Amino acid sequence: MAVSEHPERSSTLAPDDEKKSPNQTDSTDIESGDAALAPGPGTFSAAPDGGARAWLVVAGAACIFFSGMGFMNSFGVFQEYYMSNQLRDRSPDDIAWIGSLMAFLQFAGGGLTGPLFDRFGAWVIRPAAVLYVFALMMTSVCEEYWQFILAQGVLAGLAMSMLQVPAFAAVSQYFDKKRGAALGLVVSGSSIGGIIFPIALSKMLNGSTLGFGWSVRVMAFVVTPLLAFSCFAVTSRLPPRKTNFFIPAAFTEVKFMTLIAAVFCCFIGMFTPLFFIPTYAVYRGVEPTLASYLLAIVNAASTFGRIIPGILADKFGRLNVFGVGGLLTGVVVLCMNTAVSTAGLVVYSVFFGFTSGTIVSGASAALSICTEDAQKLGTYMGMGMALASTATLLGPPVNGVLLDTYGGFLQVTIFSGVICLAGGVLALAAKVTTPKGLFGRT
Repeated sequence: MAVSEHPERSSTLAPDDEKKSPNQTDSTDIESGDAALAPGPGTFSAAPDGGARAWLVVAGAACIFFSGMGFMNSFGVFQEYYMSNQLRDRSPDDIAWIGSLMAFLQFAGGGLTGPLFDRFGAWVIRPAAVLYVFALMMTSVCEEYWQFILAQGVLAGLAMSMLQVPAFAAVSQYFDKKRGAALGLVVSGSSIGGIIFPIALSKMLNGSTLGFGWSVRVMAFVVTPLLAFSCFAVTSRLPPRKTNFFIPAAFTEVKFMTLIAAVFCCFIGMFTPLFFIPTYAVYRGVEPTLASYLLAIVNAASTFGRIIPGILADKFGRLNVFGVGGLLTGVVVLCMNTAVSTAGLVVYSVFFGFTSGTIVSGASAALSICTEDAQKLGTYMGMGMALASTATLLGPPVNGVLLDTYGGFLQVTIFSGVICLAGGVLALAAKVTTPKGLFGRT
């Protein structure tokens, strides 16, 4: 605590200083490092863990995830559609590069946008919201492979990164004891988007005369008012951090680097069904429209898989829940090739959705324990997600190569499932570096 570190200062407080609100800060303290933010101590008040302002930030962040990751979670619909239409002369791994590049930049950009949030606040989401809508509009007019790479892969991915990491960091500033539950609610927005976007896109692409262009433009019109709301709802609680832009010392911390490796492995496993389950269902003889609905089922189940584990993480430990979620997801991914009927695929989608729901929200909550200074949360989360996101750049194209080489999904599920299991093991192993140890509630 700041008072205990400077006893001579606390013994000579003037009457006016004794009446100072806990929300007031002293610029000298901030510059000297006394503002390190564990809950309660320091010059800033503890995170409120609730209240109208805090829940409004959660609502705005959930709208961001609905619009961004919810749209990305529907890429399986695009994968199947591109393979049959505009990009039918391309291999599955070529097409998967569009989605994997979008997913990679969505998280990798956090290495820049996380520190930007810590230094300048939530204003960074406003130009990003405009850029994201523009990227969707540009995707709607694409015809060539390189155009899809630039618009849907690069531009949309960069815009998402500028939206999502600041949203995570802002919510983390308002919540401490309930952080797992709050982040679970935020990421559940992507699950709801993952329900609506695949169904709507599939209906418009396969069951209407709208065509590809207007189908994507309709989606852009849907997200525009939600992002406009987020621009005003998401705000930072703390003043900006004035020290170094990046925190290089974080990469010398064993706990931080172990968690990055765990998230990397889990991402490889998690994105395999999200990218390929519609293609796999068509491979098993399911009608394309119904195959696209499987993504909606996955995301519907992941809504509960993100909220419930988030609540459990606050009670039983964030690393515990994240690690167990990684192990369960790895087991379920290994079982994908055994789902051969429509009923089996529906049941599989429910199980995968629930178990994989713990990974994104769980990863963010796990990375947040790497620092007790809330002014550094954005930087830690951004740098961690940036490194872990290389999994999304590598995993889907490798799976596409395996599919193209072997003509089936057995090798795909073995590769992704085993690596995801390794991620769960690493997450639990990271507990050794915490004060409570391997068997503690961390």
